[in-house]
Amino acid sequence: MMPGTETPPSDSDDAGDEAIDWFVRLRAGLSSDEEKAAFEQWRAKDAENAAAFEEVLRMFGHLAGMSPSRRAQTPRHSGRRHAAAAVAVLAAALALLLSLGDVATRLRADHYAGVGERKVVALEDGSKAELDARSSIAVRYSAAERRVILLSGEAWFDVARDPARPFVVEAGEGSATALGTAFDVALIGSGARVTVNEHRVLVMSGGASVVVEEGQQSAYERDAAAGAPETVDVEAATAWRRGKLIVTKLPLGDVLATVGRYHRGFIYCVEPSACSRRVSGVFDVADAAQIISEIEMSLGLRAIRLTPFATFLY
Repeated sequence: MMPGTETPPSDSDDAGDEAIDWFVRLRAGLSSDEEKAAFEQWRAKDAENAAAFEEVLRMFGHLAGMSPSRRAQTPRHSGRRHAAAAVAVLAAALALLLSLGDVATRLRADHYAGVGERKVVALEDGSKAELDARSSIAVRYSAAERRVILLSGEAWFDVARDPARPFVVEAGEGSATALGTAFDVALIGSGARVTVNEHRVLVMSGGASVVVEEGQQSAYERDAAAGAPETVDVEAATAWRRGKLIVTKLPLGDVLATVGRYHRGFIYCVEPSACSRRVSGVFDVADAAQIISEIEMSLGLRAIRLTPFATFLY
């Protein structure tokens, strides 16, 4: 082959995609000798495969303690370009989806806290709303009712007394009506979680209602009644107001959703079995990368950070 020329890519050139797939499997730890042999056979099959895998190692191998081989470098042709392009396209797509979601929410919101930001909002009736990072509300006050819609994230409310106009927080197709002064509402999955700091809150969902007392918490999913109130450590449940995330045996998927508020990027739990594993700990929300590292270590998981904006846990 003449200097400066490259072999044209063929229709069957999937070396880049296959290299990324093998990298992920190796990162997790191959489970059998047969799989190890299959990997070696694939890499030895032709120079294209070897080059693509070397490129993936060059970009991300330090994350897994792997390094590119010291043998003579294979020419950089279509397999390596394919691997790099696949990673770039994936990261760009994820970043675009995140930005579009944030923009759509901002258009609906009256008040919004950005990534890693907490914001205190003084409402017109003297009530106060404190927004966690990546959280937003829409305010719909009328002569008969004070309604706030939690569009994203989590918010804490300190409600001004006005018996003539109930204070209602709408969240996840349910609602929480203040029967006192202070409570917290967080969107979780298709529903929401309500934690009461002071007095009581009437939680309505799925055509049923339950009164949650001070020091208690209840949660509901879409089209389902709220669960029976449970006594909780309110200070721990609202630790985000002090820059902390305190969780006790919470599913990893829920924890990652919360961490995502403080991270300008995408964190995805690849395997359902891993997403359901329980996490406990006290974390500093100012350092999302450290939270991911601690979760990796405590649960024996692995993370691939394709870019600063795309992290995969498995």
